[in-house]
Amino acid sequence: MLSFMLFAFVSSITPGPTNILVLSNSARYGLRASLPIILGGCMGAAALVLLVGTGVGRSLVQVPGAQSLMSVVGVAWLTWLAGKIFSDTANPLEQTDKPQRLGFIGAAGLQVVNPKTWMMALAVVGVFSQSSVTDLALVFFLVSLPCMTSWALLGTGSARLLKSAQAMQRLNRCMAVLLLVSAWAGFLQ
Repeated sequence: MLSFMLFAFVSSITPGPTNILVLSNSARYGLRASLPIILGGCMGAAALVLLVGTGVGRSLVQVPGAQSLMSVVGVAWLTWLAGKIFSDTANPLEQTDKPQRLGFIGAAGLQVVNPKTWMMALAVVGVFSQSSVTDLALVFFLVSLPCMTSWALLGTGSARLLKSAQAMQRLNRCMAVLLLVSAWAGFLQ
């Protein structure tokens, strides 16, 4: 289980679409506003491990064209989301009211179309199949929660630097480019 915990840590802490969105949202809207995204992302990834481990995910991956379709839909959605972030109006943080955020359902749904999460879930079930799939999903959730929260804390810590419209625009554009790179890197693998 220790080797699985290390695997879960590395999978959860490395940059990817969900972590970049958590960082961006926490910098713009604060830690509290990012909690639904963190919980949705962690629960979505753990649920995917559970689905793949119980055979549902493996069956879906074996449907001709299903994996390709999910990858295309996922990268298209992430590209659209990056475009929205890139072109977002650059309001200083204290002027933002009622922002549109990804939310719990969006973050959980992101895991379904995130190629990085699918590869992780398939690897978990393939490599750590001697363990209970329920235990693997639970441990993955518990390990990913502080990892994703650390991305949110990094975002809220950087908020002090985002008091001007120009600084906010630079963050938006940087996060949009990173989101594009992570989405397309996963798609092209």
